[in-house]
Amino acid sequence: MLKWDELQKANFTDSNARARAYGLVDKGTFTEFVSPKDKLSSPHLPVLGEAIEFDDGIVTGVGLIGKRPIFVVSQEGKFIGGAVGEVGGAKMVKTIKLALRAYEDVKKEHPDSYEDRLPAVVISFETGGVRLHEANAGLLAHAEVMDQIQDARGKIPVITIIGSKVGCFGGMGFVAAATDVVIMSENGRLGLTGPEVIEQEIGKDEFDAGDKALVFRTTGGKHKYIMQDCNFLVADKIGAFKTQLDEVMKIPFNEIEGYRRIGSLKLVEEQLELVKKAVEIAPKDSKDMWKYFGNENPESLTNMSYDEFMKSVKRRERICK
Repeated sequence: MLKWDELQKANFTDSNARARAYGLVDKGTFTEFVSPKDKLSSPHLPVLGEAIEFDDGIVTGVGLIGKRPIFVVSQEGKFIGGAVGEVGGAKMVKTIKLALRAYEDVKKEHPDSYEDRLPAVVISFETGGVRLHEANAGLLAHAEVMDQIQDARGKIPVITIIGSKVGCFGGMGFVAAATDVVIMSENGRLGLTGPEVIEQEIGKDEFDAGDKALVFRTTGGKHKYIMQDCNFLVADKIGAFKTQLDEVMKIPFNEIEGYRRIGSLKLVEEQLELVKKAVEIAPKDSKDMWKYFGNENPESLTNMSYDEFMKSVKRRERICK
């Protein structure tokens, strides 16, 4: 693996889960939980004749950003598409539980200044959702992670990072939407049902999964940024994600609630207004929505560099802030 300084310059899209985990926190501070040398792998895959990984495709650990402990979960898309099973799900759940325990300890030991040391959870998603080889265990893992996110609400921030090749789909799309802050790159993709599954179940006329431009302007970071499904869009470098994380850590915790997309009656009402607007506009393409929200030449946005895009893009105005 590259040294930390070199990791900051590396493309996020091409980096593996362990490189992302090390690079997202301050230099030399990351300690991995349940590393490959512990050989905690799925008990279900060998029965099905499938290969295993000694970390089950998920890297977990803790590092620092300033004084704040950052509990990291980083998924590896090269192992069964980053799909979540029993062991990987348990590692995610336990990491969030450890962050909540750290919150209680910090609050007890530093009652007057605990916000300066407030833990956070950062999840670098790269997954198609549930691992079908162990479907029930995978579904349970999704539910348990959601449960932990709700336990964390009002205590510590849970932050989503999406910029890897597989994207974030399936049940983990729900999980990402339930976190406090979402940070994406243009190469990141977020959704519920993946493009290939839509095409398989409904047909190419509904969604052509082979049309990469269509896929990215429907599920990609630029679209999610315009629609406010992600809070921050960054360049495709580990260092760019790290810099944005540093900035998020400076946001007062009582303001974090305003970055959420779900979790209150007002946010439900806002989503219902968007549904009404979609019916009214009847868009044939995401570019129709881009134009509605003030981008007069939406076609030009697709090929813009990151810097050009950020200078010219118009976003949907949020009702709830």
